[in-house]
Amino acid sequence: MSATLGTPPNSAIHKYMNQKKVPHLFVNTGAHKWGDPKNFPWTMGLQPDYQTEGKIYASHILKNNPNAKIAILYQNDDYGKDYLKGMEDGLGDKKGMIVAKASYETTDPTVSNQMVTLKSSGADTFFNVTTPKWAAQAIKIAAELGWKPIHYLNSVSSSVGSVMVPAGAENGIGIISSNYFKDPADPVWANDKGFLEYKAWLEKNMPGANIVEGFYVSGYIHAAATAQVIRQAGDDLTRANIMKQAANLKNFENGMLLPGIKLNTSATDFYPVENKQLMKWNGKSWEMFGEIYGPK
Repeated sequence: MSATLGTPPNSAIHKYMNQKKVPHLFVNTGAHKWGDPKNFPWTMGLQPDYQTEGKIYASHILKNNPNAKIAILYQNDDYGKDYLKGMEDGLGDKKGMIVAKASYETTDPTVSNQMVTLKSSGADTFFNVTTPKWAAQAIKIAAELGWKPIHYLNSVSSSVGSVMVPAGAENGIGIISSNYFKDPADPVWANDKGFLEYKAWLEKNMPGANIVEGFYVSGYIHAAATAQVIRQAGDDLTRANIMKQAANLKNFENGMLLPGIKLNTSATDFYPVENKQLMKWNGKSWEMFGEIYGPK
């Protein structure tokens, strides 16, 4: 199994895959639990995990706004709680900066009430931990309420086509998020070799697909990693060797990864990507800024 999407669906099969010893590779969710080779040796993530991303935003807040009053909207499941833990761990003894938290269920039709509550807390910084539908709502509602905090948006919901445009592109100006791959909507990559190869691949294999949709890039990178594992496995295509090779990626690069970001794994490190770069929404596209954050 490769690139299965979403924290709840993968959580549902997590134990089963490991009991049956089925390679459960490059899970397409950043939950922290996908990097636990001791207890779940058949499951591996790919993207930077949510706790790491939460810590990155905490670092940026501490450096640039050490007196911030933070409000957090989060999805009430493993996904949302991972981001929350990352932010709290990143703030450390300063986690008292978090003045309000509000959660929502995936069955909730809207997050209007939560946004009103968070605004009323007096927070000047907002950490938006939502999946695309609710992310677009939260951005739009914040604008309708006239609430203009420093807004951090989790990368899961940074898609231009699925979130920023439906939310009202102008409503998101100034929002900070992060990424580990090149934004296909960003004109800075227009003549980039890796982007041009990706564009040609997309046009050939998915004619008519919207080139600015970031989820296609994610799929492309996951597929490239899977293909590399198969290449390394050679003729020994056993389940055990597939996992052995997945845990032996050394500086693997793909043309749509941001410069300086490479996939590395080992028998004790099931987090292939642990670096991200911050980016800011300008009303039309995301602009990268600052250094690359992360341990590798």
